Parts: sequence; structure tokens; C-alpha cells
Amino acid sequence: MKRFCAFLLSALITITAASCGSGADNSKRDSASSKEQGSSVQQETDPYAEKKAACELNDAGFDKYISNTPVATGNNYVVKSADKITYRAYFPAEEYGKLEYCFYFSNTVDSTYSKGNDAYVGKSGGEYTIESAFIADGGTGTEDEITNKTQVLFGGEESREVKSDEAFWSDPVGFDLPEGHYLVWEWTLTGENIPCTYMSNLTSSTADEDGEGEFVYCDQIPLPQLIGAEREVKCNIAAIGDSITQGCQTEFMAYEFWAAGISQLLGEDYGFWNCGLGWARTSDAAECGNWLARTKTADVVIVAFGTNDIVSGEYGAEEGNTAKEIDAYLRVVLDVLKDAGCQIIVFNAPPEDYGEELETVRTEYNELARKTAEEYGAEYFDFASYLSSPEDPSAALYGGHPNGEGGKIVAEQFVAAYKAMLEEN
Repeated sequence: MKRFCAFLLSALITITAASCGSGADNSKRDSASSKEQGSSVQQETDPYAEKKAACELNDAGFDKYISNTPVATGNNYVVKSADKITYRAYFPAEEYGKLEYCFYFSNTVDSTYSKGNDAYVGKSGGEYTIESAFIADGGTGTEDEITNKTQVLFGGEESREVKSDEAFWSDPVGFDLPEGHYLVWEWTLTGENIPCTYMSNLTSSTADEDGEGEFVYCDQIPLPQLIGAEREVKCNIAAIGDSITQGCQTEFMAYEFWAAGISQLLGEDYGFWNCGLGWARTSDAAECGNWLARTKTADVVIVAFGTNDIVSGEYGAEEGNTAKEIDAYLRVVLDVLKDAGCQIIVFNAPPEDYGEELETVRTEYNELARKTAEEYGAEYFDFASYLSSPEDPSAALYGGHPNGEGGKIVAEQFVAAYKAMLEEN
């Protein structure tokens, strides 16, 4: 079973929500303008060659442990400080029953959030301490009693000191999750600038800040980047993209975004790892960091970008990217995935009710994406056509962040188009 990497080039802006611990800092790094970076990719000497060559993990853990939830848990923000704060999150499982779990962590920010004042691609995480970590049975909802609390160890120890930019695994742990129950992740952290997920109200995420056992809503929550389980699957799919992939602005704990819909329709015979992050750009993935490196370990990688590139451009830019600039970043990502042996499906950028200027960029980019997909031997899925009408292709019928109805349509069309191909992998 070799890889069939799906590229979903949609775009995405995420919502603002409450924080836990202290907010992120305002440090920045130097960055070239979008014009400089966009043109440099076209030069005969590839300025990304060194980055692409270094986009490796050489980690057999990803061959053994497959994502077991469609909820995204990458790093697109940071918690500035935490003093023995206990974080808790609920995850629907893709496969239930008794499995061996193992969890992967990266202490680096994966993508740029908003203008990058608080978090940006490649930002180093600070040193922090894992005081303890557990998984548990969350029952069928947050009102149920949490049971079967099981400790997760690190090198046989209950606690772990985490270094800046370090990537590591937990020890394996066996756990039996009943059908339809939530897997709960809970850990206590102390430290500064801890990379986290801006959860955007997708699932229950809470924190106990004073150690009194009172958990309150927490939208900025540090989590493992892979909630992995040893599973036998026909095909391992991953989706790298922005907040449309992450599922932002869909109903709380309904898991009705298109990525979750694909996972549900395919069932437990397929692994589905959601690597979508709110505010992410193609240029973030083109930095060839841990985010892209871990994503390309899947048989199928779904990458979703476009909107934030058009609206905001790369980190440090003063304006959005042109269609050619976005396509240049896309080519960097495609090079990495193709070199990893992935087959590719390119999704175009979805409608966003843009004005004339930005809609022109989107239209031009979608034309380029089609040609680039063909050039790379990739499939091309007309994502935008299922979220708009032929009469007005610029209008987002289901919202800029597609709602549950839009997500269902996209998931059904995707599975109808590609399930046979996935089965052949």
C-alpha cells in the first residue's frame, strides 16, 4: 500500500476564541516579501532545495501508529505561560475497542496565525515540563463520568522535560474504548511558550488552572500532534490545510466538517489524520518543517489551502499573494510529497464571497492549480464547484467556512470519486 496524497487547495480564516493560561507573545522573525519569495521559487537555482531535502523525520513510529480521530491537533498558536495547568480534551475515535496507543509531539509552531504577531511558522516552542499525562474513557458526552483513567509514560517516567523544538513520542499504552465513547486526553504542564491548537470550538477542550478540579472552557490547548493507535488499515489518509480542513465554525462536537465526513464515510478500515490549522497558508507548508514532514508519512495526504494566501499572504507580507505566488508555494509542497512517493489530488480554492479583485486572484489560481495538478500527475477535485452554483461561482452557498450541509456534500462527492482508488492502494 503506497501513498495516494490528496491535495485540497481550499482556504481558510479561523475565528477568535477564549484562551487558557496567558496569551501568546509578540516576537517576530525576519521574512522576505511575497513578491521576493514568489519570484525566487521560479529561479533555476531552487532556494527551497535545502529545506526540501531536510523535510524528513526518519521515524518508523508513523508506520506503526495511525491517527485514531478526525479532530485536528497541530500547532498554530502558543500558550505564553502555564503553571501546573491541567488541560483536557475529548476526541471521537475512528476505531473502537482494545488498541495500543502512542502519542507524538512537536515543540514547534507549524503555521502562521493571523498576521503572525502571536504565532508564526517555525516559531520555536519554549522549554516546559510534562508533570503527568493520562487517557481516559469520556463516556458518550461531557456530562458522563470519566472512567478508566490510564497514565501515559515517557521513557518509563511519569514526567518529562521538553526542550525547545524537540519532537518525541510517549511510551505505548494499551486502552479499551467502548463503541461510541470519547477518548479523553488529559495532561498537566508547566512552562513558557508552549505550542498549542487553537481549537475553535470543534470539540470539548477545557483547563483546570488552579488545581481544584474545576475545568472551564479553554480554546488554546496544547495537545499531541498525533493521537495514534496501532491499527490495520487499507489506506492511511492525512489532510494538511487551513481552517476549512480543521473544521472551524461548524457545530460544536458534531464533527460535521468535510474532513470528518470523509473519515466517517470510509469507516475504520481507513485511517484519517486531520492536520488542518486555522489561518494556515500554502507558504507555511512550503517551509518544509515538521508539519509537512509528518504529514507526508501517510498514504493519503489531504492538503487544503488558498483563502489565507489570497487574503493575507505569507508571514511578514503586507498583502495577499498573487495566483502565481501561491502556485509557486504549492509546487514546493508537491515536490516534497511526490518525492515521498505520494499520489496527489489537488483541490482548488473555495468560494469566499470575495470582491472583484480577490475573486480574480482565486479564479486565476484555480486555473493554475488544475494545470499544476496535471503536470505533477495528480488528480484534481473541483472542491469549489460543490460549494457554489454555476450561476454565481464566487458565492459561498454554505458559508466561507462550509457548514455541515456543505461538508456533507463535499465528503460524499470525494468518496464517490476516489474510494475505488483508495482501495487499490
